[in-house]
Amino acid sequence: MTVQPIRLFGDPVLRSPADAVVDFDKELRRLVRDLTETMQDEGGAGLAAPQLGVGLRVFTFHVDDVTGHIVNPVLSFPDEEEQDGPEGCLSIPGVYVDTKRRQNVVAQGFTEHGDPLQLVGTGLMARCVQHETDHLDGVLFLDRLDAAARKDAMKQIRAAEWYDAGAPPKVKVNPHGIFGLGR
Repeated sequence: MTVQPIRLFGDPVLRSPADAVVDFDKELRRLVRDLTETMQDEGGAGLAAPQLGVGLRVFTFHVDDVTGHIVNPVLSFPDEEEQDGPEGCLSIPGVYVDTKRRQNVVAQGFTEHGDPLQLVGTGLMARCVQHETDHLDGVLFLDRLDAAARKDAMKQIRAAEWYDAGAPPKVKVNPHGIFGLGR
């Protein structure tokens, strides 16, 4: 098992834009495996590398019995249709807030081996792809909420058992040493 600890809200790595992957090597494949196994262990729909403290543009997903990953995703939207529904995050455990997203998305990127990949998503898959790509840009779903919803979400976070406003974020040792500490 290569399940890794997930960085929680307040950790600066979650607010830092990730770097593009340039080396499609054994270390990247290990990162994809760690992301996949950690996501599955936590029961999440997706997990981005910064959530493991690794500042690289890669995420995994598991939606509607489809499991995969994408490296260096670039998103486009085929239409203006939107969806509004509950969204949560493994880095903000227990907090779910209705969040507007685009209904349809096309993600262009690469596999862990450097092969071109296109992922077309609608509904929950589109939400997941947008959410995880936001992580790669240092954006949390909280940033997409209106002021009232964000205030309510922050109240939930401050009341959460895992949140400690008086302590600096816990930084765990990065198992992917060649990638640094994830900036």
